[in-house]
Amino acid sequence: MISIANPIYDVVFKYLMDDERIARTILSALLKMDIVHVEMRPHEYSNTKRDTLSVFRIDFAATVRKEDGSEHLILIELQKTWLETETLRFRQYLGVHYQNPKNVVGEGHDRHALPLVAIYLLGHKVGDIEEPVIYVQHEALDYERRPVTKGIPDPFVDSLTHDSIIVQIPRLHGQINTRLDKVLSIFDQSLKSKDNQQVLNLNDSLYKDDADMEHIVHRLLMASADADVRQDMNVEDEYYSVIEKRDTEILMRDRKLAEQKVQLQQQSDQLQQQSDQLQQQSDQLQQQSDQLQQQSDQLQQQSMLLRKSIQMFLNSGMTYDAIARELGIDVEQVKAAML
Repeated sequence: MISIANPIYDVVFKYLMDDERIARTILSALLKMDIVHVEMRPHEYSNTKRDTLSVFRIDFAATVRKEDGSEHLILIELQKTWLETETLRFRQYLGVHYQNPKNVVGEGHDRHALPLVAIYLLGHKVGDIEEPVIYVQHEALDYERRPVTKGIPDPFVDSLTHDSIIVQIPRLHGQINTRLDKVLSIFDQSLKSKDNQQVLNLNDSLYKDDADMEHIVHRLLMASADADVRQDMNVEDEYYSVIEKRDTEILMRDRKLAEQKVQLQQQSDQLQQQSDQLQQQSDQLQQQSDQLQQQSDQLQQQSMLLRKSIQMFLNSGMTYDAIARELGIDVEQVKAAML
């Protein structure tokens, strides 16, 4: 077992990819192409320093050899991030390539943009996708979705679309079955030292008789021994520690706000329930009041009818006793009705 610098750190990754041989080895494995030559594009077109967006970028121009032996120049946009990042930020960086006139070659009607491949090395998982490496490639189809082969590839078509390769570093779990598995094994975070996340512990016997991989491992050993690299790794740890602290505070704040929102909703529901109950009671009291008013009106009508009946009997010359017997009520009730 040997201990190497962890290439998920930007400073280590940059140190690694500064080596043209290593860049060819890694990019060839990812693209599954024979890369003859690769060079890092000028820094004015690449964000190779730490920025506030937590995205590390390196742009390459690569000469690839096709199966027929012909060689072609392509652009490679490599973006690496530790944290989950809005896709808009990746798109903004890609826009630099599409807008850069230096990425256009040829003259007159043969003028076209260089083909572009975007590679994303992610320090986080993408949804529920389990495959550690995903190839997203464009196709030329007709209306019936049949592949168009005649005339394809075409510079015009390739100028307007690009392929993408997405690597989910947390999905790398040490299994080496292909050339790409072996190359990406140096990023496997399950190999982190328990005492120091800046270090990966590798089984160097896996890379014997593979000169390119031995060269990569040697380069990472050099990085682990470089005082400036170690210092920059410490700075990155501090940077992400601040971000993690901020994110934790935001998470706790959002969780507290969510709990308060639930409590306020519960209180609101209770108040609404009480309001509904009070309204129901008010409706019942109003109904009772209406019933009492109806009863009062009925009694008043009965009283008026009784008074008119008694008056009629009195006008006919009947006595109170006679009226009481006629109406079946007490004499006192007859007298009271006439007051």
